[in-house]
Amino acid sequence: MPQNPGHDGQEPWWKGTRGEWLVIWQFVLMGLVFFGPRAIGGFPAWPFPFPETCLRLGDVLMVAGGVLFVSGLVRLGPALTAMPMPKEGAPLVQHGPFRLVRHPIYSGVVVLGIGYALATQGWLTLGYAALLFGLLDVKSRREERWLVERFPEYPEYQRRVRRLIPFLY
Repeated sequence: MPQNPGHDGQEPWWKGTRGEWLVIWQFVLMGLVFFGPRAIGGFPAWPFPFPETCLRLGDVLMVAGGVLFVSGLVRLGPALTAMPMPKEGAPLVQHGPFRLVRHPIYSGVVVLGIGYALATQGWLTLGYAALLFGLLDVKSRREERWLVERFPEYPEYQRRVRRLIPFLY
């Protein structure tokens, strides 16, 4: 019996052929970072020293992450999609924040999440941000396989620019 593709001949969204499940998990983890519990009952709320320093560093990281996130959104413009599969006909963007990291939106969300965890002094929030980083690393790897297929110049861009952490990773 033939499979039941969507109206446009593509697989239904729930089969995840464009990375839909990665996006769903991304939003779940983002929700946990910003709205989830910050600590578990019985454990100290913030066991780290220097809470005032953490607050200030968190504020700086939230601003930096927000700037990176928004500048990535703006630079992608109409090519923007939540799915890791690039939009058909979208150009390869290598300027602006894409000169620092190949995935500035992902990087910005993680930096913002880490900053939020420090500012709110939530050790569990810091853990959610680490999980989000791991998921976005997996999502970016899947996205890059599609980008390599679509753009012959992408491997050179990969050699030149780091994936998620400027100059490091």
